[in-house]
Formats: sequence, structure tokens, C-alpha cells
Amino acid sequence: MQEVTETKKQSFLSGLTGQIIIAMVLGAILGIILHNSISPEAAQAFSSKIKMLATVFIRLVQMIISPLVFTTLVVGIAKLGDIKTVGRIGGKAIGWFFTASFISLLIGLFYVNILQPGVGLKLDHVDMAAASEVTGKTQNLSFDNFVEHIVPKSIVEAMATNEILQIVVFSIFFGLAAASLGEKVKPIIGAFDKLSHIVLKMVNYVMKFAPIGVFGAIAGVFAIRDAEELVITYFKFFGSFLIGISTLWVILIAVGYIFLKGRMTELLRRITGPLAIAFGTTSSEAVFPKLTEELEGFGVKDKIVSFMLPLGYSFNLDGSMMYMTFASIFIAQFYNVHLDLGTQMAMLLVLMLTSKGIAGVPRASLVVVAATCGMFDIPIEGIALILPIDHFCDMFRSATNVLGNALATSVVGQWEDGKE
Repeated sequence: MQEVTETKKQSFLSGLTGQIIIAMVLGAILGIILHNSISPEAAQAFSSKIKMLATVFIRLVQMIISPLVFTTLVVGIAKLGDIKTVGRIGGKAIGWFFTASFISLLIGLFYVNILQPGVGLKLDHVDMAAASEVTGKTQNLSFDNFVEHIVPKSIVEAMATNEILQIVVFSIFFGLAAASLGEKVKPIIGAFDKLSHIVLKMVNYVMKFAPIGVFGAIAGVFAIRDAEELVITYFKFFGSFLIGISTLWVILIAVGYIFLKGRMTELLRRITGPLAIAFGTTSSEAVFPKLTEELEGFGVKDKIVSFMLPLGYSFNLDGSMMYMTFASIFIAQFYNVHLDLGTQMAMLLVLMLTSKGIAGVPRASLVVVAATCGMFDIPIEGIALILPIDHFCDMFRSATNVLGNALATSVVGQWEDGKE
């Protein structure tokens, strides 16, 4: 019995998830030691250098996202066979995504009103200049920009900038056209299928670098942030946020057990690695290829995974949605801007729509929060209030986005199994 336990410990530590957790702990320790022992200037220099490890890892992942999305989605749609099937699965996907988004927004709305983390809060030395990078992007949030963000003018440009939603639109048209030509294009679809497997093999090589990337990301943050001071200053904000995100996790996992029954336990086990990577790097995009592999291993058909995940990464960001209402109303509370229930519900609907068009935008959640504040006469510079703690919130919301997309894909995959 002791030998079995020892073997499990060894396999955990030698596995990807164990390595990532060790990397997070070591990165935090190194960052805290350096923060307390060197000058702020030296710490900033160290942080910018060590974060390059995370940047290299994320860029390696981004390198393979476009070919993976394009090849798997085209093959998946060609296998689905007709526009009616694509429409049926797409309808289920969009229905799930908007329901999940609405529930996530409501959770954020509920807890920020009940716990009121912004009321009576005193924050000194708020760096307003740091917010200019985020607020400068809010001018791009318009209906025209939303449409332009969805429809590509060039597939090459969309792939070069990793615009997943635009790649999805092109791939759907390409896949449907290929399916309509039948036998003639089977060799091309077969070639795309083989190409997607090559890209998935590349995923295995890239993921070996994940612990190093996570180590760099965590060490870089703790080197320039006084964790203890942040916890004390933002205790109410961060604590309230964690209560909200925990509630969302409970709901998502409960829904998973309702639809997937006992298989939900296996799904959670399979996505532990992707969750840890998203948590450590604050990038749900960084786990897209690995999540694809794990969901196919879970038993979801490749044609469903290749269709659902790219859509989910554009429309189904549960953790980010919960954070958006929470942060927007937190800023209003800090500035003593009263918002009645009707106004808050209007804000919720605005967030529901504006958040769908900016997948892939750096610090997308903050951009939407800043734009929403501007629409409802809340001081837009209030975004600077949450910048110091945003990285730590982003760790939790990125992992939540991964959980939400894994669940949505698995449930729709199970529904479609019943159709065949």
C-alpha cells in the first residue's frame, strides 16, 4: 500500500501539473526574496527579464493556435457534413454561452452589491498614469469595430494576429464549401487532418516548457509587488472577488455533474494541467492546444472540440464576465456614484454585448470595464484602482474561463452523441 502511495506521489511530481505547481511555489519564493532584498529599480529590471520566460512560452503556444484552429475546424465541419448540423451545434453553443455569461455577470452583480468592497475604501498613491494604456483602447469599443472584429478582410492577417473569431468565420465558410463538394475534396480534408495531428504533436513539445514559463511569470510579479501590502490594502476587494469566483466554480461544477454525471470527475482530472497553466500564466489562450488534446482524450469527438473551443474562446469567458460587473460597480462604489438596480441591469446587458467582440485583446476585461464606466458616467480613471491587484484576479478568472469552456464543449459533445 505504501509503495502504491509512493508511486502516485512520484507520478504527480513528475507530471506536468506537479511541475507547474512546484514552479509556481519556487517562483513566488524567489520573487518575494528579491523584493525584500534588492532595490525597486533592480527588482523592476529583474522582473522584466524573468518574465521573458513566460513571454517565450506564450508565444510558442500562439505560434500553433492559428494552424490548429484552422485545420481542426475545417476537418470538423467537413465531417459534420451539412449546414443544418453546423447550425444545430452552433445554436446549442451560443445558447449555452449566453446563458453562462448572464449567470456569471449576475454573480458578480450580486456579490459586489452585498459585500460592497468599494464603500469607504481608502487608497493612497494610486498610479493614474498606469491606467492610460488601458483607457486608450476603449475608443475601439464600438458597433463598427465589433463587426470588423468578427469578419476578416484577410485570413492571412487574421492568422498573423491570432484573431480566433475571424479564423473561425473563415474556417466555417471553407469547411461548408468543402463538405458541399463531397468526394472531390477528400484528399485535401485528409491532408488537413494529418496536418492537425502534426500540430497536436507540436503541442506536446511546447508544453514541456510550461513550468519554466509559469516560473518566470510568478517570479516577475512577486519581485515588484509587495504581496503582504497588497493583501492588506485590497483584502476586502480580493476577498469579495474570491467569494464570487468560488460561487461560480461551485455552480459550473454542479452543472457539470448534472449533465455529465460521474464523468465530471474524470473531466476535472484531465483539465487539472490546463487549469494550472492558465492560473500561472494568466492566459487561457496558452492552454488552448493542450485543452483540445485533453477534451478529445476525454471522449468528445474531434469535430465537436474543433468547433466548440474556438467559439468558446470568443464568446464564453465566464471568469472574465463575473469580474467585469464586479470591477465596474466596485469603481462606482469607490467614487460614490449611485447606480440603481435598473441602471445596473442595463450595465449588465451592455457588458454582455461589448465583451463578445474583443477576444484576444490584451487585458480585455479591463478594457471593457473602462469602456463601461465611461458609458455610465463613472470616472474612467478608476481603472487605476484595480490595476495593482488585477494580475492576481486574472489568475483566477483565466482558470475559470478554461473550466467553463471545457464544460461547455463536453456537455454539447454529449448532447450530440445522442443525435447519432
